[in-house]
Amino acid sequence: MVDDFRGTPMTLVERAIRARTAELREERKGGGRASDEIWCVFDFDVHPHVQEAIELARRHEISVAASNPCIELWFILHHEEHTAHIERDIAQRRSAELLGCGKHLTNVALAALDPLYADAVLRAKQLDRKHAGDGSLPRSNPSTDMGQLADRIRSSDRR
Repeated sequence: MVDDFRGTPMTLVERAIRARTAELREERKGGGRASDEIWCVFDFDVHPHVQEAIELARRHEISVAASNPCIELWFILHHEEHTAHIERDIAQRRSAELLGCGKHLTNVALAALDPLYADAVLRAKQLDRKHAGDGSLPRSNPSTDMGQLADRIRSSDRR
């Protein structure tokens, strides 16, 4: 199930915690099975308390797919490497140039991204290694966890 609720990273995590708590309560009462995983997806953008939201999610076993600065970085990584700090508006503009649309992907854009998926995952992992190697914090700009979420979705689709 996908909840289309939108909000700050902290409000998303708090909502996910409430949903997980309610599911576990219902499961204990015999009212069905709780979700195996709950994910929150958000951008760093200019949101306050992003690191606190990530830590709160971890403490409550909520997975996070965060993009720094924004989801458009994930789309860029399908097409090219990008290792330097990037501002949100520049990432959005570059993504639109590559895909011909904004973050609400068209079917044409989705079809174009699919064969480039493995490249995007590799480039995202390279960014993680870059940050670890240069001593910057995990999830520093630029970074994205979208590959981890996409891998989980793809593996569940194969079952």
